Amino acid sequence: MTTARRRAVPAVALTALTALVLSACGSGEDDTTSAGDDAATEESAAPVSDPVNEPLVATFDGGLFVLDGETLDLAAEIELDGFNRLNPAGDDRHVMVSTSAGFRVLDATTGEFSGTEFPGDTPGHVVRHADRTVLFFDGTGEVIVFDPTELVDGDPEPSRTWTAEHAHHGVAVELSNGELLTTLGDPESRVGAMVLDADGEEIARNEECPGVHGEAAAQDETLVVGCQDGLLIYQDGAFTKIDSPDDYGRIGNQAGSDISSVVLGDYKSDPDAELERPERVALVDTATGELNLVDLGTSYTFRSLGRGPAGEALVLGTDGALHVIDPEAGEVTDSIAVIDSWEEPLDWQQPRPALFVRGGTAYVSEPATDELHAVDLASGEVTASVTLPSAPNELTGVVAGH
Repeated sequence: MTTARRRAVPAVALTALTALVLSACGSGEDDTTSAGDDAATEESAAPVSDPVNEPLVATFDGGLFVLDGETLDLAAEIELDGFNRLNPAGDDRHVMVSTSAGFRVLDATTGEFSGTEFPGDTPGHVVRHADRTVLFFDGTGEVIVFDPTELVDGDPEPSRTWTAEHAHHGVAVELSNGELLTTLGDPESRVGAMVLDADGEEIARNEECPGVHGEAAAQDETLVVGCQDGLLIYQDGAFTKIDSPDDYGRIGNQAGSDISSVVLGDYKSDPDAELERPERVALVDTATGELNLVDLGTSYTFRSLGRGPAGEALVLGTDGALHVIDPEAGEVTDSIAVIDSWEEPLDWQQPRPALFVRGGTAYVSEPATDELHAVDLASGEVTASVTLPSAPNELTGVVAGH
């Protein structure tokens, strides 16, 4: 592992705000959900940037920031009451915003809400895969699948809807062949996953995944979901369970890559901890079923995981460094110092540094200093930094194609 290093550049000056939008609230977490306030009114805004600039969106206490993806210039500030959650919508201009009334679509290139909404109780996970975007509503178990390229023309027509037998904090993903993987559970417990074919008939089921949470796609369209004691792998019409080396070895959040058979996951082994601050991550090879644990020597959180353009595993540590892991070798190959050291807050909704990776750039937020940084993964250089008016919390951006 190379020596950690900090590479700083002067902060980019803020541009004038170009939009002000008044609206709603957000919900969710890595294992729990909650709701905020109801929507208010909206005002029109000037365009923020051309779609090719790939805007970023960050939440703060009371709203959203929209930023240029290259310069990090602040292009718009949107007032939004409550705790807000964000996900890429799957096209070249939109971001999904969770609210107490459902999902709302933000046009990040104009800095205003598009008017498209997916109403529902307790919006949860948003998954992009095989040119489809899948929404899961925890309050009802409802699943909505649509083509994200239709967002530019207004309300997309769902290509599929489905409702789970019991409402639960869940997730669903549709494969390129039309199969739909969705979690199994109820408000008290979550037990596994099932798969429906394109006609809605059940073709596979596994109920040996307690506390099922999260999902990721690996090479050859292999899907995984996390368990309190390992992972479930779905491939070629069948589930395979990979057990953790500990009786309780929770892999609740995962990051996959289309060019790697290895999935990166967090790893917690203390079921009695009020807040476990793990220092090991899991690498699971979906082709061989091998599970390896890598000791980082620093803790991290559920917002710390990402994958690079070559399939490298990325983890933002509380030591302030972005740790680069060779997923096949299971070794840390580099540690790039980006921000100051930090500690995970007890309240999961409180701001903590977040990692968002797009192409060859890793974006890292630093709530303690109200900053956001862009890191070139090829050189390890910090290429841009900006100081925001408030501490950023969640972080995402426009991501087309998946």
